[in-house]
Amino acid sequence: MTTTLRPTRPVRTEDDGTRSATYAVCVNSRPVGAIAIGTDRRYGPTVGRINALTIDEPDRHRGRGTVAALAAEEVLRQWGCTRVETTAGAGMPYALRMAAALGYTERNRGMLLALPEPPPGGHHALPPGTALRLMREDEYGGWRAHERDGYIAALTASGVPREQAATEEAAGFDRAFPDGLATPGSTVLVLELDGAPAGHLAWIRLADPSWVASVEVAREHRGRGYGRALMHVAEDLTRDAGATSLGLNVFAANTTAVRLYTSLGYRPTDHHFSKPLL
Repeated sequence: MTTTLRPTRPVRTEDDGTRSATYAVCVNSRPVGAIAIGTDRRYGPTVGRINALTIDEPDRHRGRGTVAALAAEEVLRQWGCTRVETTAGAGMPYALRMAAALGYTERNRGMLLALPEPPPGGHHALPPGTALRLMREDEYGGWRAHERDGYIAALTASGVPREQAATEEAAGFDRAFPDGLATPGSTVLVLELDGAPAGHLAWIRLADPSWVASVEVAREHRGRGYGRALMHVAEDLTRDAGATSLGLNVFAANTTAVRLYTSLGYRPTDHHFSKPLL
């Protein structure tokens, strides 16, 4: 049996140059599913996306989805794409296995914590010798540059060209902190150890879930539980804001952070994959 793609509408090109197309997945001309592809608004016309792929129940587990994905990659190559990205939900084990089998690399994942019961007294205690304070305006510029460099480095390490990485980082940060430290609903805290900065937590009250935008402990102070303490602070802030869940994004290569979040009860919600189109 031959699995092919049959267009269900002409290729659509938006005003910003983004392209998209949908296809029926067919076996000997019999429709058995559908796939949607496009180019990525964040990165431009050289990066494609598999936006959706479904195979009808009777035809699953027969390799139809794998062949359809490979055929979609070939269409994206013809469009001039040099990289393809896709997202699979944590509750989609077949899609996760297929992405791995086709050579996709997990770049990052979303994780979510359903808040547990608060500790006695309602807030977690800080480790001895530490204290929290709001970040000052004179510290903001250095922190912003540090966040930018770290995020771009993580993206480029996962195969994203630097120019594209810089564009994504700038857009994401501007959405999260459009007014810097004065952004309504955002809190950027500095963790001090014996009066000197030792880490930070950037928390955003988006709605429900709230969001950990950034958390970091200075290298010389790692391995002492300060990162866990900052994550507990984020839980306390979330409860105080009236939300019941807390989300974050983590790069898959940051295995130390992944282990920490998992130990705190965070569970993956979606996995974001990337693959070069050679």
